Amino acid sequence: MTEAPMHELLDGWTAPQAAADPDAYLRAILEWHFSPATGSPFWLERAPRLGFDPIADVKELGDLRRFPDLSDELRTVRAEDLVPTGAHGTPFEVFESGGTTGAPKRVVDGLSRGRNVDWVGRVLSEHGFPEEGNWLHVGPSGPHVVGRTIKHLAASRGGLCFTVDFDPRWVKKLLAQGRTELAAEYREYLLDQVELIVDSQDIRVLFITPPVLESLCSRASLYERVAQRLEGLMWAGTSVSPETLWQIENTFFPNASVAAIYGNTIMGIAPQRPRLDDDTQPCVFVPFFPQSVVEVIDAEGAPVAYGERGRVLMHLLARDMFLPNVLERDTAIRLAPAPGGTTDGLADIAPFQDGTGTKVIEGVY
Repeated sequence: MTEAPMHELLDGWTAPQAAADPDAYLRAILEWHFSPATGSPFWLERAPRLGFDPIADVKELGDLRRFPDLSDELRTVRAEDLVPTGAHGTPFEVFESGGTTGAPKRVVDGLSRGRNVDWVGRVLSEHGFPEEGNWLHVGPSGPHVVGRTIKHLAASRGGLCFTVDFDPRWVKKLLAQGRTELAAEYREYLLDQVELIVDSQDIRVLFITPPVLESLCSRASLYERVAQRLEGLMWAGTSVSPETLWQIENTFFPNASVAAIYGNTIMGIAPQRPRLDDDTQPCVFVPFFPQSVVEVIDAEGAPVAYGERGRVLMHLLARDMFLPNVLERDTAIRLAPAPGGTTDGLADIAPFQDGTGTKVIEGVY
């Protein structure tokens, strides 16, 4: 009996199975993306110029550093060229990054991010999130992937998902121009829409960004109606101080399970793992390894020690898209894996400061 081609294993591999042998998973990903029968035009066209054979020469995760960072090309590349030839027939969607550092980058996805989100759902169960009930998503929808993510989580738990959409790029532009009064007015407009929903609907889980959540808690009547029934609160998008997080968990929403997610359009989602008694950081995020491989590095590109801060370097190793060696605009503290785990944790996510004095606008997402 002949062994199935490596790329065929990708269809049935879940993250825990792949994590047991990440190098075998990597080889399957490379064979898929660089074989003429299955690879995307994006990588097949660039492969001869790499200076090495990805299938023959890249044996382990450390070898991914040999690839150039091509993420800037995602700003202008034809989205069709990103779709693997072997995946034709699978419906694909296009998502964009936040566009904080220029024109947005585009990625494509068919099935891979759904697997990531299914795993996030299992982590939320460990946090004590309700297994049923309606969700309210107060955040971006298209072209950002988070909107689909929250709808997927709600549907997987048998709940309906209500949405209040906003445009984070617009708010960041307002803040960058110093038009804070208009940005504040926009937040109030969002809360007006939230109020219309919670007045008549039974919302048990809320996804929201910290600045909008802060405004919600300041609107007393709205806060009381939300807090009365809320069983799960998920936040993401901007950093939160430990003091503010303590207030959210213990003062404003003591009866709800609270968890955060960290991620971006390229990497996917790294949920907060359940807190341990000896954790020194209130939120420790764990990537969807090995589909999302995240390193924390110093200025020379070497991994920082546990407990130290560094720049986030990520590698996307998905069946739907391969994008290695992407230096992100975030910094994080690298933490050792939790007992029984094998994947490093990330904590205290913050924008990267390039030393030029340029102000980084986190905005509302």
